[in-house]
Amino acid sequence: MKTKFNIYITLALVLVLSASCSENFLEDVKPIGQYDDSFYQNQARVQAYVDNQYYDFFASFKMPTASVIGVYTDANTKLTEEQGGVQDYTNPSKLLNTSDAAKDYFGAKIGTGLVNNAYTRIRECNNLIEDIDVKGASLDKTFRDRAKGQMYYMRAIQYFDLMRTYGGVPIVTKVMSPSVDDESIKLPRAKVSEVVAQIVKDLDMAASLLPGDWDSANYGRFTKGAALAQKSRVLLTFASPLFNKSWDGSNERWQAALDAGLAAEAELSQNGYGLYGSTIKEWESMFLIDNIKCREAITVQLLSASNSDVNFNVNNNWEKSTRLPSQGGTGGISAPKEMIDLFPLADGRRPTAANGYNDFTFFVNRDPRFYRTFAFSGVKWGYKESANAVFWSYRWLDSANKAYFNDLNTTTTSPAVVRKMTNQTASNAMNYAYSPTDIIEYRYAELLLNIAECYAALGQTGNTIAYLGKIRARVGIPSGNNYGIGTLTDKYAAIEACLYERRVELAYEGKRFWDVQRWMLYDNETLPGTSGGTVSKLGLTPINGTQRTGNYLQYRTTATAADPLTASRASIVVDPDAAAATFQTQLNTLAAYYNANFVRTTLVTPMDNVSGTAVKIKFNPNYYISGLNTTALTSNPWLLQTIGWNDNFGGAGTFNYQE
Repeated sequence: MKTKFNIYITLALVLVLSASCSENFLEDVKPIGQYDDSFYQNQARVQAYVDNQYYDFFASFKMPTASVIGVYTDANTKLTEEQGGVQDYTNPSKLLNTSDAAKDYFGAKIGTGLVNNAYTRIRECNNLIEDIDVKGASLDKTFRDRAKGQMYYMRAIQYFDLMRTYGGVPIVTKVMSPSVDDESIKLPRAKVSEVVAQIVKDLDMAASLLPGDWDSANYGRFTKGAALAQKSRVLLTFASPLFNKSWDGSNERWQAALDAGLAAEAELSQNGYGLYGSTIKEWESMFLIDNIKCREAITVQLLSASNSDVNFNVNNNWEKSTRLPSQGGTGGISAPKEMIDLFPLADGRRPTAANGYNDFTFFVNRDPRFYRTFAFSGVKWGYKESANAVFWSYRWLDSANKAYFNDLNTTTTSPAVVRKMTNQTASNAMNYAYSPTDIIEYRYAELLLNIAECYAALGQTGNTIAYLGKIRARVGIPSGNNYGIGTLTDKYAAIEACLYERRVELAYEGKRFWDVQRWMLYDNETLPGTSGGTVSKLGLTPINGTQRTGNYLQYRTTATAADPLTASRASIVVDPDAAAATFQTQLNTLAAYYNANFVRTTLVTPMDNVSGTAVKIKFNPNYYISGLNTTALTSNPWLLQTIGWNDNFGGAGTFNYQE
């Protein structure tokens, strides 16, 4: 997304005004988002309008774990296995089913001034789509087409996030004036199938209007390939069990999603897109390519290193969040044991005791992506001020059982922390506050995984393995035994293999919740009138009833207040960039050091706790799709409430998102 350009939107407006001092951009913006006819006769103004839409959609997108257009928080990630900490939707002591507890993403009614919410963003897209060819007929046609293409794309993805949040929502494709008397604007909630049809129509229009690629000055804008890839993502969601009662008996939606994925693959490949690199080092460096084309980035959020204007510069918050106090950061993201134990072994097999996995020396013999996703005590993880820094995080007790932590790392609650997408040349000045590292929102690898999953659902296990193999071969997993995947005996095993690979390849990229949601993986429990049972069919363990587990890495004997390992650890380093043989020797040396010096102990306060007491996840089935909140129902009293939720008067919702 073209945010690095948009963060200077004030400069764009200054340039517009200097080009035509008699015409004031701000005066042309009417209270409810309508514009004078002359507005569309100035290309610079229209360009600034388009760029401001990028800003409104994506300015809050500052961390890869964040999701949901316009708000971009990591709340959904914290509902998954990737991060510990009980949220309202996973708290077993809470049952949320009233309208005042429903999500407020729907937004409020339009007043005399515009606010940035879902339907005002849609309104601004509608405005340009309606008017530019009429009021801006004098503008260059290619410019007009590309401006419309970007608006169609943005309208589509906004409806997609509304659909993933609420199921069916009112479809508005033209500018409407707010009114309490006009019955024509009282649009009902459309069926999910109707919302999907509108999204697909918009993405097809976007694909017909957008270029296959932009010049370097416009890198980050949406392309034809991005529109087709987004269509693949939408249709994959529509084919999945959350919205598809017939997912296991009908191939129609899966075939449509597959066709969309293959079309996107062909278009993107034709324009030079594909998997980036052929080594694990290149896989890691892919995330750090800054403001120039990365062939894997289908859509990308361009970010800034500047801090000159806090209102318009958008910086990456990820580096600051992941770095520990010993590195000049603010805390770090502790990896639950369930994530540490997830990643395959080096040959691609699952990490089980039968396959030789030891969960204490968990870093031995792992998938190459493990070492680029997590940091652990003894591994090299540098930054600008200390390029060869070795990361350590452990604690020890004295004879009175008082706890001490090395290097001020008191917040670590796991033997491993997240390091994926961090930059070893980043400066810890101001706690990494002004990181410019871009965020790849949609990677080519995800598109290949979409295609693999469609093949799996269609029972074409050979094609499933072929596409999963592309993902694994790129990072150096050997091809034996189908890249460690083994034999997929049926479509259920194939689907499970795809979901597993997505957990590894796309870890901490804000995708896991959407996979859990569309496959309904918290439990087999469903709402009346809906279908489910996917957890059992896929042979998975329900997420409900589990917990994210943390541990201390603790020195095995008592000591004094002084760090007992300062001297001995000085010679220890595991460098993922070292030659293969050297790296293996380093891992073996570190394993021996762990066995000689550390034990794993339970946390004083569990990762998943309520008031300090350990709890297990309980995500209720009505949470998959939120009800409309009190504000939305009050402003639009004709709208039906969602099943599983009560309306403003306590009545049970009747809108079924599976119909």
